[in-house]
Amino acid sequence: MQVKTFTGATSQEVLARVKAEMGPDAVILGNRTYRKNGVVCHEITAGLERPGPGATPAAGGGETPPSGWSEWHKEWMQIKDQLYALMKPAIQLERLTPRQRVALEYLQREGVADSVAVGLYNRLLADPGASVLECLAGMVPVRPWGAADWPQRLHLLTGPFGAGKTTTALRFALQLRAHDAALHVAFINADCLRGNGRLVLRHWAELSGFAYLEAPDRESMARALTQTSGADAVFIDVPGMTAAETLAEWRGAMGLDAVAADEAASHLVMAPFCDAIQTKEFLGRYHAEGPASLVWAKLDEAVSFGTIVNVGAGAKLPVSALSYGAELKESLSPATEPLIWRLVFKRQIPGQASPPARKEKAAPAAGRAPGRLAGRTA
Repeated sequence: MQVKTFTGATSQEVLARVKAEMGPDAVILGNRTYRKNGVVCHEITAGLERPGPGATPAAGGGETPPSGWSEWHKEWMQIKDQLYALMKPAIQLERLTPRQRVALEYLQREGVADSVAVGLYNRLLADPGASVLECLAGMVPVRPWGAADWPQRLHLLTGPFGAGKTTTALRFALQLRAHDAALHVAFINADCLRGNGRLVLRHWAELSGFAYLEAPDRESMARALTQTSGADAVFIDVPGMTAAETLAEWRGAMGLDAVAADEAASHLVMAPFCDAIQTKEFLGRYHAEGPASLVWAKLDEAVSFGTIVNVGAGAKLPVSALSYGAELKESLSPATEPLIWRLVFKRQIPGQASPPARKEKAAPAAGRAPGRLAGRTA
């Protein structure tokens, strides 16, 4: 392991040097603050594992983590949270415009993480004329569901049990069929052990004229892919993963790792009311190589939507769709920036009026944004 100590006048400056010189994989091994000649100094010791020639490849193609990696990572996450907590009082809200300040305070009340709030604050200071929406658009990517933006033939619907993968797959297919009635759509159900979801998918596929196949193992998946080779779009309902499994391992076991990267896309279906620890675990468990997106489901069951900002800023996965309600029709909207910011700032579900404001009013996001965001409101 390469170990190096950095010192500076502020913790922000030292962290920036660590990231610049050692990269995002650096692990913080220790930190301290001391005085030297009457001046406060901040010191951080960071380590970076350099794989040696004898390193053993991991199952996913990477290197085996070094001994004690999990403990180092846990300590680093704790130190990072403490550093952000220390940085929060240093945010000088008076340097922002009144609208920017109100929007930032509102986002923090809605559950936006400290790290995201600090990042947004720095963006606003770097470009005083920018609106909050313009800065947020650079942090939360959007790629709306549809054939134009998602031309892949295979679409894997992933996510935890009960997240709404099956209904999302049906809603995706119905959206495509609404724009092209001649489209040949097929479903491959790999989540065959759950009777209710299996019956729903089969029932609605037959009613809509979609092909339906089941593939609980590698051999049946190979046959299903062959039988659906002529379909314009194939949706695969992926089973939920346990804590000991990952999507990459499941794809390898099912033979789907041989599918060309540009032919398949993965869509992770999640609800915005999961806590930060669970959300982070799901993002790691369902991480997909190649084209991928987030679908935020069960929006009508949530009371705040700060998680959407946290995940977008941290995972860098584009939001493709917003899903809500129990019906299959008129219950999914391809994601757009205006829809997302109305949801975050006004708690307005797509197609519905804004709900009555709670005790703390929803914030006016940022006024008019220049360029492509001009005229958008929260």
